[in-house]
Amino acid sequence: MRRRLLLAAALATPVAQAQPAWRPDRPIRLIVPFAPGGALDITARLLAREMEGPLGAAIVVENRSGAGGNVGAEAAARAAPDGHTFLISSPGPLAVNQFLFPALPFDPETAFAPVALVAINPVVILAAPNRPERSLPDFIASVRAGRPLNYSPAAPAAPGTWRWRC
Repeated sequence: MRRRLLLAAALATPVAQAQPAWRPDRPIRLIVPFAPGGALDITARLLAREMEGPLGAAIVVENRSGAGGNVGAEAAARAAPDGHTFLISSPGPLAVNQFLFPALPFDPETAFAPVALVAINPVVILAAPNRPERSLPDFIASVRAGRPLNYSPAAPAAPGTWRWRC
């Protein structure tokens, strides 16, 4: 884990150095669109600690949870584009939520510019031992056959918005 953070810091540092005219003149906000204590929050805090030295500025991790990450993403999208506010996010607010929520208060395709890939988080599908699904093809076949399935997302969404589509 530490090796990945150092690699991310090393990759991000040349981006800051490529624009020598810009230096932070106040603390940098790193918005996490989820509650404190989760994997993304921990990643943000470790990254902030590693990046403060090379950037020469304090990095304040700000948790803005709510609406499956949309509250924090909106706060980052509405921030002044002066290089002092960043969003660290999972795919939810930037790729998935546009299909789950009827409207977003920001355009995920135009409101943000990618800076760096910081971490990779594996996702797994698990089934109870008494379920017939033993592989991803079995799972897809169950969905297509209309068998009842329960789903537990990593973050809550509006009731009735989660639907399996295969």
